[in-house]
Amino acid sequence: MKRSRRILAGIAISALTLVALLVVLVELFDWNRLRPFIDDSVSQAIGRPFAIHGDLTVNWRRPQDETGWRSWLPWPEFTARDITIANPDWTKQPHFAHLDALRFRLSPLALLAHRIDVPSLQLVQPGVDLERDGQGRDNWTFTLPHGDTASRWSLQLGNVGFDKGRVTLDDATHKTDLTVQIEPLEKAIPYDQVVAQSEQAAQTQARDVAGAGAARAVAGDAAADKVAGKDGHGAKGEDVGKADRAARDTRYQFRWTAEGRYQGAPARGSGRIGAVLALQRKDRPFPVQAQLQVGDTRIGLAGTLTDPLHLGALDLHLWFAGTSMAQLYPLLGVTLPDTRPYATRGRLSATLGDRGNHFEYRHFRGRVGSSDLSGDLVFATGGARPKLTGDLHSRTLEFSDLAPLIGADDSREKQQRGDGTPQPPDKALPVEPFRTDRWRAMDADVHFAADHIEHVQALPIDSLATHLVMDDGRLTLDPLAFGLAGGEVHGQLSLDGGQSPMRGHAELDARHIRLKALFPEFDAMRTSLGEINGGTDLDATGNSVAALLGSANGEVKLLMNDGAISRNLLEAAGLNVGNIILGKLFGDRTVQIDCAATDLSARHGLFRTRLFVFDTKDAEIDVDGTVDMASEKLDLDVKPETKGLRILSLRSPLYVRGTLKHPDVGVQAGPLALRAGGAVALGAGAAPAAALLALISPDHDQPPNTCQRVLRQLRGTGGLQVGEPKRRSSK
Repeated sequence: MKRSRRILAGIAISALTLVALLVVLVELFDWNRLRPFIDDSVSQAIGRPFAIHGDLTVNWRRPQDETGWRSWLPWPEFTARDITIANPDWTKQPHFAHLDALRFRLSPLALLAHRIDVPSLQLVQPGVDLERDGQGRDNWTFTLPHGDTASRWSLQLGNVGFDKGRVTLDDATHKTDLTVQIEPLEKAIPYDQVVAQSEQAAQTQARDVAGAGAARAVAGDAAADKVAGKDGHGAKGEDVGKADRAARDTRYQFRWTAEGRYQGAPARGSGRIGAVLALQRKDRPFPVQAQLQVGDTRIGLAGTLTDPLHLGALDLHLWFAGTSMAQLYPLLGVTLPDTRPYATRGRLSATLGDRGNHFEYRHFRGRVGSSDLSGDLVFATGGARPKLTGDLHSRTLEFSDLAPLIGADDSREKQQRGDGTPQPPDKALPVEPFRTDRWRAMDADVHFAADHIEHVQALPIDSLATHLVMDDGRLTLDPLAFGLAGGEVHGQLSLDGGQSPMRGHAELDARHIRLKALFPEFDAMRTSLGEINGGTDLDATGNSVAALLGSANGEVKLLMNDGAISRNLLEAAGLNVGNIILGKLFGDRTVQIDCAATDLSARHGLFRTRLFVFDTKDAEIDVDGTVDMASEKLDLDVKPETKGLRILSLRSPLYVRGTLKHPDVGVQAGPLALRAGGAVALGAGAAPAAALLALISPDHDQPPNTCQRVLRQLRGTGGLQVGEPKRRSSK
């Protein structure tokens, strides 16, 4: 027994001696001897020269999160100082990254299973220089070596922490040059406090860019947040509520600032972020916050990033403000129209993956110009082209806010939103080209509805509804419908931006537009039972409104019965040519119109009058000639036929020359020889008159339409059966 005890004691002493010698060897070992081996191994693994220029040291610590006997096994904590990762030969900077030090812990037991388990990694004063040249080569894509057999080793990385650092981006392809500085805060800031500060800053920016109304529109309130799901209600509210509750446990511990140029425009920004990225825990959010300004566009965000290893998801409070939504295209890659100054507030959630990204901007609200806007938008990538879908709604839409969509806003507003196309001073039609290259960059399927439309001059457009579809550069509004003065305008509009020049088609029908509702402030029309009916069917090519109208082919028909007109009314409507003509024919008095009938044919932008007749109590007035939309030149003859001797001045025909912008109206020479204008209209207007009769719908509750009598007289028969309105074709 004594001998056995001595043998066991000897074995134990030998084992302890070996352990002691191993500990001493480890403690006294110069780990810098391993630097060449580590440098070479890492360089081969990442396909880029890697070097540790400073000391490599190791400290041994017992793990805090292990239990049982594993808690007694010390883990090594490596510290490598002065580390560089080299750049490719073509870059301006010699290094892709530089670290003052790199610290990480390593699980020794995991090595037995061929697993490199690094639960924490700390970057000390990192500096990263990102670069892309004009050929599209970038230095952040590493060419990793591919062996014939898969490696038996795997890497598992946990949390990544960092301290003061710097990141630069020099991107020649996108004309971007930014420098970002990161430094620790004096004390951590709670999530809710940062969100509140971001909301206040967003309101200030909205007021500065789009006015006080926009600031009120993006202001947070309990009711709207509840709808958006902040309290766990509404669409996807439960998920949003969980995200907010998880985020409230986070703290912002670093501030960052950025300055430079993005997409060629001056850019600056600031914000706060957390201190530790949890790469392996998808339920641990990383807080982010930013206030950005790129050109005239402001972007504010506050929220969290989850699953950062795979960029798995975003959940952000997001604010936008700017002079035009079209300026978001170079920032976000989303094709949006030219607009007046705007501001919006909403909740952005995103799911990012290898097969595409899915962004949802839900329950947003805001203002565009003087109009309110709200709704939901979804932007998805991964298909042949990115696609934008959604539903938008406006309670009150200011009609003038639609002007930038077709380039019809004034020069000052165009300059403010960044349009570089000057409107010629002698042109009335907008020449600003449509940005069809952006139409081909993405698809869209968006429904839009406006409950009420306001106009500076009280144009009574009751509502607007349309379905916008953009598919491979082809833009379609079908249906395009709006209520107007008790009636409706219904039709479709298509523009094929995939062709050059762009091809367009417009087909619109106007029915039962009541004159007393159309001109409620005009005393002579308040008791009128008259209405306007009409139709347009045009095909065209061109990349602007001026080019499209200047190449139009088709027809325009319009019929008005039992109305009235005056110079003041035409002046208020901006119809300068009609104002001048009316003044020369009737002076300043109000004129009662029994019927006004217009039938225009268009060929290559030249609109020719097939029939253009005004029937009043005093005279029948025939307008004959052309309007060339390509040159905007007018060539019209106005020929009155007096119904008696009460107005002797009506014996003199007028001419209309000049342009739309600068018309020239005068009395024709030799009026007595040319005063047969009314007779010409009666003889030449038979076919157009028959076509216009189809615009009159029979209504047994109303008195006979006076246009029936006039058109039947022009057609030469009193027995024409009045037809139903023309049905819109399927083109």
